[in-house]
Amino acid sequence: MASLHVLAEPEHHPEAAAWTARAAVADPGLRDELLVFAPLWARFRCRLFFPRSLPLTTGLDEELTALAELSADAFLDLVAPGILGSTAQPVPPARELRPSATAAREYIRRCQRRSYARGELAGQLVAAPLELRDRLLAVLRAADAAFFAEDWRALRPALEEHSREVRRRLAVRPPAEVLTELLPTAVRVGPGARIRLDKLQNHEVRVAPRPLVLIPSARVRPHLTVKNEHPSCVVIQYAARGTVPDEQLTVRDLHHRLMALTSPARMELCRHLLGEPITTSELAARLGSSEPQVSRSLRILREAGLVRSTRDGKLVRHRLATDVIRRLGHDVLATVGR
Repeated sequence: MASLHVLAEPEHHPEAAAWTARAAVADPGLRDELLVFAPLWARFRCRLFFPRSLPLTTGLDEELTALAELSADAFLDLVAPGILGSTAQPVPPARELRPSATAAREYIRRCQRRSYARGELAGQLVAAPLELRDRLLAVLRAADAAFFAEDWRALRPALEEHSREVRRRLAVRPPAEVLTELLPTAVRVGPGARIRLDKLQNHEVRVAPRPLVLIPSARVRPHLTVKNEHPSCVVIQYAARGTVPDEQLTVRDLHHRLMALTSPARMELCRHLLGEPITTSELAARLGSSEPQVSRSLRILREAGLVRSTRDGKLVRHRLATDVIRRLGHDVLATVGR
């Protein structure tokens, strides 16, 4: 899933540019299919692609077999939130997402408001979930043959060694202590076993009595993914240190651009603009601010070259200039991208 995210959002992952270029030469038909399903792994990572039961499967073939065995309702429940790509409003359960149901029509409209691609995929999910499941399976198998299997052979030894080291630490030390070492933004909170992660969303996740599953990745950086919505377990996917080389820090228009980022409000705005093009009115709604306030912040960021605006019919959408942020330094991009 992390590899598919890199292909969908390559500008978030400059350190993987060489791999992205190689993987992108796959069959044009596969590229088109990956684009169709991109909402499942672009900004919002679909819960379908994370562990849902213990013990964990041992390989991709087992994972795909488990996916193929999902019922229509189970597939709907896992995939519908991923297509919508937001947790701001709950998605109706599968039993309400029938083709003729009012809840299903409203769900498709919500997806369409996010993007045309999401709306199309939502319509297909509601109309024929098992057909969409089988189509997704075919895409994943084709991606494995085209580029993932070779990439996994190269990355697997380092990730397995990292996993063994983490298990050794967890055997002799408290989990919270180990997590603060593994996750660069993790901070211990109080005397207990609580940690705080630097994420855009504000949530408190209670792990117990569920297991906590840690997934090291060589492709997820700079993101840190926490999945809490499934009752089986809590999942944290993080960048395994030592699997990806650091990018050298470079500077361009340093003073002007860094001054534009000194405001916490503008920094939060940047984090929203990283994931997708957004209109001023939608930004204002997300941030709980007025449109004039958001417009002023956008103007400052745009004048600094940190935001680009494009017209889409009557709407103007804004997106973070990640290439410019990247030239300020990888740490800046990583902080914005968490």
